[in-house]
Amino acid sequence: MRPRENPAIGELRGRLIRLRPFQPEEIEYAWQGLALQDEAAHPRRTREDWRAQPSDRFRRRLTRSGKFWRGCLDLAIEREAKLIGDIQARTSPTQTLPNGVFEVGVILHQTEDRGKGYGREAVELLTGWLFAVAGAERVQASTDVANSAMRSVLEALGFCFEGVMRALGSRSDGSRIDGAMYAIIRSDWVNRSR
Repeated sequence: MRPRENPAIGELRGRLIRLRPFQPEEIEYAWQGLALQDEAAHPRRTREDWRAQPSDRFRRRLTRSGKFWRGCLDLAIEREAKLIGDIQARTSPTQTLPNGVFEVGVILHQTEDRGKGYGREAVELLTGWLFAVAGAERVQASTDVANSAMRSVLEALGFCFEGVMRALGSRSDGSRIDGAMYAIIRSDWVNRSR
């Protein structure tokens, strides 16, 4: 399946949550939600990442949410009219990934929103859309090897564990984080959906 030139998302609605573009007034809240995350979930690679206010780069990124921009798609996760997190899909040129390969990442801002199925449904909705609309042949996700909750979500959705990527991420103190790589391909997704 060939992807549409630049597919956009107005809304993906699930049973628990909906995915949609960010609204301008949510940018500050989204930045604060990321600031709550540890460095495994939200690496602080530049000085801007440590600022109390969103960087101009972050503002521009979320202003373009809902459609791919240079290989990156950002969406808000909403529950009962409240922003609770964000999900992203990345492909070339942002990532040096082959054609048809996408990587997803999800963050729920508050710990009280975790373990309720919101992250799982967000990954499921976006993965389905990537296969159905964006032309994905493979969707992958990596997480800290110690993140058993996210690993369980990926496995429950049919993603296969492909191995540990040693020293994949870094923390500001110079230490490294090992990552667990998971992926699902189109035929597996189609078969699991039947």
